[in-house]
Amino acid sequence: MPYQVIQPPFTLKFREMSKQQLLDYAAWFRSSLDERTSQLEGAVRATPGFESWAATFTPESLEKLGSWFAGAVATRARAPEEMAELKLQGDLGMSPPDVDLTDRSFSLAMDVGMYLARTFEGTHPGVVWKQYLDNRNFADYGQPVLNGFGPVPLNPVRIAVTLAYGLASKKQTGKRLREIFDYWSKQALQPRH
Repeated sequence: MPYQVIQPPFTLKFREMSKQQLLDYAAWFRSSLDERTSQLEGAVRATPGFESWAATFTPESLEKLGSWFAGAVATRARAPEEMAELKLQGDLGMSPPDVDLTDRSFSLAMDVGMYLARTFEGTHPGVVWKQYLDNRNFADYGQPVLNGFGPVPLNPVRIAVTLAYGLASKKQTGKRLREIFDYWSKQALQPRH
């Protein structure tokens, strides 16, 4: 089965969405976990050298997934209109990058983030999904995040998208996915006061 790019039935402009739309998004997100894991597993296994990878939700599975992800991330040139809009939005006096992740790469990042979250859930029983809807200025407002790491929630999709940018720029390697898991696992193991 060929990989299908994820198509959320929402704008993903979380601060502009109503609370009901955000609740509907979270329900859609959670109901999509199995299908997106299946899509990810199919994409990985269709790649030479990764045919035996299985979505076992173990920390060890993240090692091979990270290596695969590093080779799967791609960029595209930004259109002149995109560049103009980004320059208008920018206030740092810096030029925006002239490339961005492809739609497929964003989709893979979302799938990898979902898989990472499920790996945390399976490894750390105290990790649970939460959605913050009180403060629109909160960085992860309206997005499904994981709680159980002390005072700071983990946004697995944001982490995976950030990793995708690092992989695309060659500033990160595929090993980083397992390192992220290990770092946050240490936070989960700390006693909460």
